[in-house]
Amino acid sequence: MYPAQALAEAMLSRGWRVRLATDARGLRYAGGFPDAVDRLELRAASPGQGGLTGLLAAPTTLARGMIQAARAFRRDPPALVAGFGGYPAFPTLAAAVGMGLPRIIHEQNGVLGRVNRFFARHAAVVACGIWPLENAPARARLEHVGNPVRSAVIEASATPYDPPARGPLRLLVFGGSQGASVFATLVPAAVTSLPEAMRHRLTVVQQIRGDEGAAVEAAYRGAGVEAETAPFFEDMPTRLAEAHLVISRAGASTVAELAIMGRPSILVPYPHATADHQSANARALGAAAAAIVVREAALTTSDLAAHIRTCLAQDRATEMAKAARAIARPNAVTQLAKMVETHARPQ
Repeated sequence: MYPAQALAEAMLSRGWRVRLATDARGLRYAGGFPDAVDRLELRAASPGQGGLTGLLAAPTTLARGMIQAARAFRRDPPALVAGFGGYPAFPTLAAAVGMGLPRIIHEQNGVLGRVNRFFARHAAVVACGIWPLENAPARARLEHVGNPVRSAVIEASATPYDPPARGPLRLLVFGGSQGASVFATLVPAAVTSLPEAMRHRLTVVQQIRGDEGAAVEAAYRGAGVEAETAPFFEDMPTRLAEAHLVISRAGASTVAELAIMGRPSILVPYPHATADHQSANARALGAAAAAIVVREAALTTSDLAAHIRTCLAQDRATEMAKAARAIARPNAVTQLAKMVETHARPQ
């Protein structure tokens, strides 16, 4: 949703009307979209959810969503349809193909998702957030634009990196919209094993699942570490800007924001991501020495503590921050907006 939101903001600033078409679940994550963006709720379903019943019901649900989208397009034809992947995008893209409407696709991950791969050959261009993009169909036209980020992230990126020389050491830990249970276990234990001098300077901000909060907070109290925990942080761009080190999953938007912010990180790709796309997402930051990338199955408490110590050494932290910013693509949303205007139907 973040790249879609960033494009919506950019197109509104250029005088366009914007409509977000997604399912009920997608709309629950659309709170950050500007009020000027129209919302169109469509039926959608993933064949991979709900067992055999879900598999059998999904085609009918998607067909109904496609009919809804087609009716909306006949009432108010869009100049262009931009798909951002996932099954909620299927009805809209299918209707656009059937009606011959201009369309582009943005793939934020390093591996094409199922829906984007299905429609890639039917799009004027596939805008790639991660490069190189794996598993693209041979006839798809690819262009590397990067992952657009929200305007709040661009604004927060103006905050320069503060090397961890003296004073508090600020550690930010998060694991996607629902947090990550592995971090609730490993990070407090790793922090507890840090040298006392480092531990007493450390402040931790950690996203946690609601039922894990008490145990995580007790672990940090026992280690004498100041910590703030919550299931979700509304001001994540500000938290990123304040951090000396980030421990997180390797979602595409996270990787883009770390690069634009110029923040050192320890990335633990989600092991069950489709086609292991989070490992592909993390590759560029790892290769640039801007992040330490560790597979979850190989991560131990002692290893994580060692990585934290390494990253928070002043010279290493500064080098990682510079390396991250060096591979950022802060103009991604501008490139994507120009792509929309290039391929849109004249009005």
